[in-house]
Amino acid sequence: MSIRDWPAAERPREKLLEQGAASLSDAELLAIFLRTGVRGYSAVDLARHLLMQFGGLRGLMQADAKHFNQEFGLGPAKFAQLQAVMEMSRRHLAGQLRRDSALQSPQAVRDYLKAQLRHEPHEVFACLFLDTKHRLLGFEALFRGTIHETSVYPRQVIKRALAHNAAALILCHNHPSGVSEPSQADVLMTHRLKEALGLVDVRLLDHFIIGEGEPLSMVEKGWFVA
Repeated sequence: MSIRDWPAAERPREKLLEQGAASLSDAELLAIFLRTGVRGYSAVDLARHLLMQFGGLRGLMQADAKHFNQEFGLGPAKFAQLQAVMEMSRRHLAGQLRRDSALQSPQAVRDYLKAQLRHEPHEVFACLFLDTKHRLLGFEALFRGTIHETSVYPRQVIKRALAHNAAALILCHNHPSGVSEPSQADVLMTHRLKEALGLVDVRLLDHFIIGEGEPLSMVEKGWFVA
């Protein structure tokens, strides 16, 4: 049965307009992105099939072009559309942080960092560089590592902070395993960077770890004091 033959309240697009995007399942959201199905599959059927193949939305969104384009019902045009959607989301969230203080908008910080790092298949260490009012000056991924760890060099962090003329910064890195709990090495590295940044009058505000669920704040958990 075509989606056009479904009751209006069950059609993904009409449901979104009536109840909001948060009311939709992953398959329904993906179906709206796909717009149409293929022979024998409605858009929702195709979306369910793709989510199963990629292991969920996260797997689909972090797939490289080769694997994405090979999958049934997808191709280069859909890949380009998906990359554009994700980049628009990142730019929208960055714009909010440029207007508002990061400390006054903790959820905006979390949303922005998730959009930047959650899809990465390997560990990435990055920084949010902030001005004296704690508004975003820039975001940079400084170090890339393996699926388990990455090496961080305080000298390079300080160099980039000075290049941005930053008054403060927020550290962040992802855990591809999905476990947000910091390792002892993460805690020690954070304290080392706080001390090093203090020597050049740059304040370290927090260190977020991106895994499954909401990013973990090391300040909120008491692993260090800003």
